[in-house]
Amino acid sequence: MKKLVKYILGIVAFSAVFFFNSCEEGDQVFDQIIADVERGAVLRTVNLISNELPIGVADAGFSVELEVQDQENGTLVNSIEVFIGFRDNTVPDGGTDLDVAESLYSTLSSGDFTTGEFGLPRTAFAASLSEMLAFTGVNEADLFGGDQFTIRFELVLTDGRRYSFADNTGTLTGSFFSSPFLYTPTVVCPVAADAFVGAYTISQIDPSIFGVPTWGEGTEVTLSIGETSTQRTFAAVYLPAFGIGQDPADFVFDLVCESVEVPNSQGSGLQCSSGITLGSPRDGVKGTYDPFDDSSFTIYFRDDESDDCGGGVDASVRLTKV
Repeated sequence: MKKLVKYILGIVAFSAVFFFNSCEEGDQVFDQIIADVERGAVLRTVNLISNELPIGVADAGFSVELEVQDQENGTLVNSIEVFIGFRDNTVPDGGTDLDVAESLYSTLSSGDFTTGEFGLPRTAFAASLSEMLAFTGVNEADLFGGDQFTIRFELVLTDGRRYSFADNTGTLTGSFFSSPFLYTPTVVCPVAADAFVGAYTISQIDPSIFGVPTWGEGTEVTLSIGETSTQRTFAAVYLPAFGIGQDPADFVFDLVCESVEVPNSQGSGLQCSSGITLGSPRDGVKGTYDPFDDSSFTIYFRDDESDDCGGGVDASVRLTKV
């Protein structure tokens, strides 16, 4: 019972802190952005058009629209250099790591920029999968779901200064400026838009912390497409057996070439001290799915991955289509 009181007090305390600090933090973020811009330049993502590389799709590729911002409305930028590399994230045991270090792929001249809706220079960049394979020397047969190409942009100013990913801050990557400089288009196995969506029921296989079902036994949830075509998400109340009454929290997973992968640091909506999060299982076991049959699949994940409540566990569930 004491644990439940802890949860409730934690939720109330968080709400109060958030309410009183929201305006002040907003001002701080704005001030920080301006400070960063005054020190140099940023390259804002206007539209990330394509950041997935489906295996077997002829026109697969990466494309993005960018906007230049500096102290002089973009006129300080002379060019944008584009570097491309490859990350082999699926090296088999005893296999060869096929990583390829980045190197200069092309240069975008300021003379080719157009003027965007805010009066600032804009440009677009695109590279097909076949072009990236040829540049890095990677064979298409060696690609597998989860591998990534790296595409890094570097601003070259007229006075010789350079700005790129290493000069970034969290303020720039996560705000209106959305200026990551580095993109990692990922190799995926295509998943149909009408697959693994809609109503599913949850059945626990391996229990969560405290030996109870993660989202309840037989709970019905609605799966929808996430930020990518191979990502799925649903909202459900975490540890409903305790009857705390918190709101549902979003849970995200990726369908990667017949494996179900769970990103780390997903909030649960509850806490014992700093917050219970869900992520990838520590034992390395992954859930599975059949790309040709979405009637059921399994998810393996780490419950309380930071041991917020004294000891996390690897848990698993089965989702069955209603």
